[in-house]
Amino acid sequence: MTPTPPADNQLDSMLKENRSFPPSEDFAANAVATADRYEKAQADRLGYWAEQARSVLSWDTDFSETLDWSEAPFAKWFVGGEVNAAYNAVDRHVEAGVGDRVAIHFEGEPGDTRSITYAELKDDVSRAANAFESLGVAKGDRVAIYMPMIPETIVTMLACARIGAIHSVVFGGFSSDALRSRIDDAEAKLVVTADGSYRRGKPSTLKPAVDEALAAPGHTVENVVVVRRNGEDTAFHEIDTWWHDLVPQQSPEHHYVPHDSEHPLFILYTSGTTGKPKGILHTTGGYLTQTAVTHRDSFDLKPETDVYWCTADVGWVTGHSYIVYGPLINGATQVVYEGTPDSPHKGRLWELVQKYRVTQFYTAPTLIRTCMKWGREIPDQYDLSSLRVLGTVGEAINPEAWMWYREVIGANNGPGNAPKEHPAPIVDTWWQTETGAHMIAPLPGVTATKPGSAQAGVPGVEIGVVDEMGTPLGRGEAGLLVVKEPWPAMLRGIWKNPERYQETYWSRFGDVYFAGDGARTDDDGDIWLMGRVDDVMNVSGHRLSTTEIESALVSHEAVAEAAVVGAKDATTGEAVVAFVILRGDAEGGDPAQTEQELRTHVGKEIGPIAKPRNVLVVPELPKTRSGKIMRRLLKDVAEGREAGDASTLADPSVMLQIAEDMRAKHGAAT
Repeated sequence: MTPTPPADNQLDSMLKENRSFPPSEDFAANAVATADRYEKAQADRLGYWAEQARSVLSWDTDFSETLDWSEAPFAKWFVGGEVNAAYNAVDRHVEAGVGDRVAIHFEGEPGDTRSITYAELKDDVSRAANAFESLGVAKGDRVAIYMPMIPETIVTMLACARIGAIHSVVFGGFSSDALRSRIDDAEAKLVVTADGSYRRGKPSTLKPAVDEALAAPGHTVENVVVVRRNGEDTAFHEIDTWWHDLVPQQSPEHHYVPHDSEHPLFILYTSGTTGKPKGILHTTGGYLTQTAVTHRDSFDLKPETDVYWCTADVGWVTGHSYIVYGPLINGATQVVYEGTPDSPHKGRLWELVQKYRVTQFYTAPTLIRTCMKWGREIPDQYDLSSLRVLGTVGEAINPEAWMWYREVIGANNGPGNAPKEHPAPIVDTWWQTETGAHMIAPLPGVTATKPGSAQAGVPGVEIGVVDEMGTPLGRGEAGLLVVKEPWPAMLRGIWKNPERYQETYWSRFGDVYFAGDGARTDDDGDIWLMGRVDDVMNVSGHRLSTTEIESALVSHEAVAEAAVVGAKDATTGEAVVAFVILRGDAEGGDPAQTEQELRTHVGKEIGPIAKPRNVLVVPELPKTRSGKIMRRLLKDVAEGREAGDASTLADPSVMLQIAEDMRAKHGAAT
């Protein structure tokens, strides 16, 4: 990476990556998606999406119009079409004669396993749909799902979709207050939960949070269905029913009803545990089309032979799109894992890749950097030669983590064997809860991938980079990321709040969607994400991207992971404050020397303007259980304030240690 001159735009882009890796001839020759995808979409974008919708979904009634944008920004896709998500995800595969194909290899954290075929999944979904209807759940009703990563969670989502009930999955790490706020906003009629789950070898509970959420009067919940997972003592109330007393007794036959393409499929809330939750609404036909198409094309899916694994939780949109709907619509076999990456040992991920011969592995950059910290000797113990495609999701991946992923995981050919001549290609995906599906991603059989770049808009998606006035920027310039044309999986609004939808996403530039992210294009036109615009730092008049400084830090051989925030500074306006985790073999050195080395390194990689004022070596960063780094908490500490609400962190004690270390080392500076 070498410095490039700053551009006088929204962001100053100062890093440049020169490495590039084209697909192997063999991979390209056998790729599911070829370059003609781009050509067809460019020639006739709506025609392309119409063709894709008919190829990936079975429609009960064909649509008469691909897109109605007459009431922008409220879109209607595949107008007049009728379709059922659950039928497309399960029934039709059984009808096609592949009912004995495994849909889900479930691996519990304690080591219990279940392999569920498509025929078995169809029966389970039908029974659950009958059970929910027996409780009075009907089309249009809302169902809150507060569950661990177990098959019953997926069954519940599909059963809701079958009926036409709108599911609202609430991540199991959220508090009772967060659960109640989402129940109230959606006016949920039913809650489906579990007694608990397992986390790092110990039982954890879920049902008590539901009880606490429903303790105060005024809610709309009529029934709570509880899955027995870990056998912990569970208080029962009049509205509670055990799953095993209700669902297995139902008929495995359920006559599904087709739903309009624009019928609501789910609400997913994006705010944290504070403030009014923002319910992102997704509908059926367009969402299912784009998730299935991108799952197939981004991962080069061959459902007859592949075993796919996405490590996300269904509480987030990644789990909705790339565990439940995309893979099952495509008839894929996938791994679903309940537990954490380090339980019962730090090789758990790679042990499961080896066990199930996983071919596509989709995870977050934070997890990759954690594995870097633990050291390559752990994955080197396992045979990962089955992996064909690697994917990343959740945030921009820095080039050094990308290279580690390629060389250590993607080239792994089994212990004692020479590395693969052609490592598995890496698909770096950019998208959001709001977009529903991949928006920027390489095609693994077409694209010459670059470490740290999401590359280009997927076929049929129009991406742009503009300045603060909305003027398109040229290659090599940095600015604001926008989506220039409507896309099938786009959110259809914010639940019960159309004004907030328009104000949040469409007010800045009027006729284009503003993603809230900074980005730049390189000389080839490839896109590099530069983090949330809210995270941009203004240092002596230079608008610097946290993502680029974090990438510079992680390019140092001693650093496994870094988080950067801007802190108020009397001289420069804002100053760069960095929090870093060292690799295992770099721990134990002189902290002052390490800080100076890293400051010098950033100055060399980017320029003196980007040198951190403070560098704090920490044992861990504040992350949610989904792996997202909570930078706002680090900003609180960097500016000398007490850290805000840490209840959603995987380990809330992390912030206490960071704050104590910061006061001890840099108290005067902050």
